[in-house]
Parts: sequence; C-alpha cells; structure tokens
Amino acid sequence: MSELRIGFLHPGAMGVSLAATAKNSGHKSFWASSQRSPATRQRAETHGLFELSTVEELCEQCSVIVSVCPPHAATDVAKAVCSSSFSGIFVDVNAISPQRAQQIDQLLSAAQIDFVDGGIIGPPAWTADKTWLYLSGPSAGRIAKCFSRGPLEVEVIGHEAGKASALKMCFAANSKGTTALLSAIMAAADRLGIRQELENQWSRHGSDFAQSATHRIRKASAKGWRFAGEMEEIASTFTAVGLPEGFHFAAADIYRRMACFKDAGQEPSLEDIIDTLFTDAPQKAQS
Repeated sequence: MSELRIGFLHPGAMGVSLAATAKNSGHKSFWASSQRSPATRQRAETHGLFELSTVEELCEQCSVIVSVCPPHAATDVAKAVCSSSFSGIFVDVNAISPQRAQQIDQLLSAAQIDFVDGGIIGPPAWTADKTWLYLSGPSAGRIAKCFSRGPLEVEVIGHEAGKASALKMCFAANSKGTTALLSAIMAAADRLGIRQELENQWSRHGSDFAQSATHRIRKASAKGWRFAGEMEEIASTFTAVGLPEGFHFAAADIYRRMACFKDAGQEPSLEDIIDTLFTDAPQKAQS
C-alpha cells in the first residue's frame, strides 16, 4: 500500500497510539494544533506527528481522517470535517452507539465522504495483542491496511456501518458498566458500615475479588469524565433493541461523579472515590 497522509482528530492518549501504528505501517500521521492543549502538543511532538494548524488544513492535505474524541463530540467532529470540503475516508473510532454511527454515515454520505465505523477495545495501543480496532463499512479493508504493522491489532467485521460500534458498546457494557456497579456497591457498603465485612466475604476461599475490584475502581476514576458519555451511548444502544436503558444511565451518573479526578496525576484512594460518589453529579454533557 502506498504512503498515505492520515490526520488524527485528536491525538490524546489513545489517538496518538493509533497515529504511531500508522507511522509504523509506512504512513505519515498529522494533527491539527489549533485550540489543542499543551499536553496534546507534547504527545504529538514526542511521537513525530506532523503539525498542521486547523481542521481545514488537515482535510486539504490528508486522504484519511481518523476521529478519536469523547463520545459527545463525535457528531460535531464529523460536521467540522464535512464543512471543510474533505473528499477522502473518514474513520470514526469513538465509543458511540451503532445508531449514532449510522447517523454520522448519513451525514458524511450527503457530503460524498466515505465512512468507516470503528470500535477500539483495550488500552492505548503500545503493546501487541492488547488493543483491537474493529472496523466495518465498505472501505474497512482499506483502512485496516493503514495499521497493518501493529502494535495495534485490526479486524474487519463487516461492510455495515454501525457493526463495529455495536461490538464496542456490548463489550464496554460489561467491562466499564460492571466497574461502575462495583463503585456503587463499595460506596453503599462503606456508608452502611459493612465494607470490611463485604470484602472479607468476597475474599473467602482464597479469592482476590476485593483487591481486583478496588484496582478496577481506582483505575477507572481518571477516565470517569469520558466514560459517562460512553455509558449513555450504551443506554441508547440497548433502547434501540428493546432492552432497559436504566442500568447504564445510572452507570453514567456514577462516572460523572468521578469527573473531578480527571488529570489528577495519580490514582485517588478508594476512600476519596467513595466520598466523591456521595456528592451531587454535575449536568450531563450535551450531545
């Protein structure tokens, strides 16, 4: 495959790892620096991304645009690309419902932009066999070749927009949804004065469940601000197929109450997280 210019909106912790895999696979990775944070700039410079100023410049110079953003911003990012006269392939790898993916597909199709739906499962892709990018859509195979040399693992799962997002939603419904549930359980047990007894019960027969639960909760706290929107996307996914939405709306509320731990620098203690869960939740992000 010939060298491509691939633009990344925007190279956060996950996005910059995708950009690095694209570089490993023989392509040039670009980013748009306008209104981005010093931390984003540092990541981009550390991993050798080429800088352009605006989204418009990125759309002029790149034949592939990869959207990596919080779920609530996914549609706005797609609209910005549409308004920039882009004529290549737009790849949405955000944690969005299949319904939203299909809406973005329709938006882009009206602007004659090719769409590929993507879903990422795993941490930032720096180690082989740890992070998978699932792709669906007519041009999914072409995009898979952009990341062919890893360490990101890529799999095409169909030609229908929304299929990759559906897999992401169902996976995260378990992995992140149950972490939110564990957070609520631990907070309730603490407030009721039986947290130690609960942990003791979990730990019977040599189980390390209590320690594992604490680790999961502390690790998730820094991304609570981002996971809240993902839980709402999962709720929408469930509603569309006739299943109850309430559990994942509640999970969104749990994560929203953790938003204060964004950029905290180190994992908070379980006690700090529990205290935070009993505070009032801020307003929901607007899609």
